[in-house]
Amino acid sequence: MKKKLNKLKFFIESEVAGLTVFLVTIVILFSLASPKFLTVNNLSSMALQLPELGLLTLAMLIPILSGGLNLAITYTANLSGLALAWTLKNFGGTNAGIDAFILGCIFALFIGAFSGYIIGVVVAYTKAHPILVSLSMMILMRGIGEFMSQGKDITGFPDFVQNIGQGTILGIPIPLIVFMACALIWHIILSRTRQGFGTYMLGSNVMATNYTGISTKKNLIILYTLSGIMCSIAGIIMLARFNSVRVGHGESFLLITVLACFLGAVNPFGGFGRVMSVVIALVILQVLTSGLNILGSNQHLSTALWGIFLIFVMVLRWIWWKLSVKNE
Repeated sequence: MKKKLNKLKFFIESEVAGLTVFLVTIVILFSLASPKFLTVNNLSSMALQLPELGLLTLAMLIPILSGGLNLAITYTANLSGLALAWTLKNFGGTNAGIDAFILGCIFALFIGAFSGYIIGVVVAYTKAHPILVSLSMMILMRGIGEFMSQGKDITGFPDFVQNIGQGTILGIPIPLIVFMACALIWHIILSRTRQGFGTYMLGSNVMATNYTGISTKKNLIILYTLSGIMCSIAGIIMLARFNSVRVGHGESFLLITVLACFLGAVNPFGGFGRVMSVVIALVILQVLTSGLNILGSNQHLSTALWGIFLIFVMVLRWIWWKLSVKNE
């Protein structure tokens, strides 16, 4: 067992190194292909775009590590944004103060936590598959969101809200700082806490988890609640960046979050994976997107290339794994 764990550790560490090398390679290639790539404007643009997808990917990461999935992440983020928007609109609109914003953020976080909690309870106590449960929650969230917004964009917030979404601290975009802080918190939870250990155990072997004394039901409820909270943070950042809320915003991110996790060496069946490798994978996807846009590539072609790239990575990973097993 110890030998197997050491092998998995080496596999993940080699993945981090491989992803880093690939990231450096594509940065060099795009820099040579276009002088616009390493400009301040382009780097700032990438730094502003990354946090939205990054936060939603973190929300997807923990369920995947446990062997599950959370398909409700985007609409949970949307409804959380609507909760914040509703609070601001009812406490002064464009004249709302920071106290209204804080109250709205608490309301938004509650919405996300409650959504995740319900998914966790149903999965834990009914043994229903997380895909079906989270899909049901996704439909529910979408319906509530469309009812609340009447299918329209909600705008009219204080100026300081947009400053949070597009402002900087020491030249670093505030949303990027939020994402980096959340990634660090996720790393600590997964690598330094009993909850993190239980999450990995759930993805590896549910029966073995029961014998360790870890409550699988409690662990599932907590991890999906944490996933919902991360969705809320993503929803708050999206509202602040665009100064508006719309149900369905970020819907295209759903499958890309799964792509980023798999690209970041997360086992699709759960059990192992690291935050660091997922963050590097997110940067790679952002660099690919920005680089291809600068070169004038069609957006749909970029999406297709993401899929081809993932297949290529999966094939290489399978070959490497087979060779490592053969050499033992």
